[in-house]
Amino acid sequence: MKTIVVFASGSGTNAEKIISYFEKVENVSVIKIYTNNPKAGVIRRADTLGVATRVFDRKAYKQQVLVELLEQNPSLIVLAGFLWKIPQTYIEAFPNKIINIHPALLPKYGGKGMYGVYVFQAIVDNNEPETGITIHYVNEHYDEGAIIFQAKTALEPSDTAAEVAQKTHRLEHRHFAPQIYQLLQKG
Repeated sequence: MKTIVVFASGSGTNAEKIISYFEKVENVSVIKIYTNNPKAGVIRRADTLGVATRVFDRKAYKQQVLVELLEQNPSLIVLAGFLWKIPQTYIEAFPNKIINIHPALLPKYGGKGMYGVYVFQAIVDNNEPETGITIHYVNEHYDEGAIIFQAKTALEPSDTAAEVAQKTHRLEHRHFAPQIYQLLQKG
């Protein structure tokens, strides 16, 4: 059995899509959702879908959560809108087993502070003709790990940041879970 844990900080739409996708796949299971936000929508979504959640603070994140992950030994750790930097100890403990999705075509619009609306507004401000998503391995630097997959979508000059966000979310929901499945088949 291949297992996945998901880290999320927000509403949890990607986590929900991942859980729902793998409910239909034999021998793969999302076993837990980790969140650093006790008010995150992902908690309600996970509860509705019958997946356990773990809320943690910075103190627990430094060591306790890593101990739990080592005990669970997941096949893959998936960041789905998780905003804290992954510690080097996690990266060393799970080499090439931690992946992230970024709402832009890296290396553009990546790095510290580039998430959510900040990314979408920067794309609009720079009049980009296209944008997309990047699924990548996590390393010690924000958004600099090896790229696994990218998908693009065209933009209109009149698109607002909210419209860019909608187009990006459609790509995330269409591609993230199937790409996770592909990685699990390789591993």
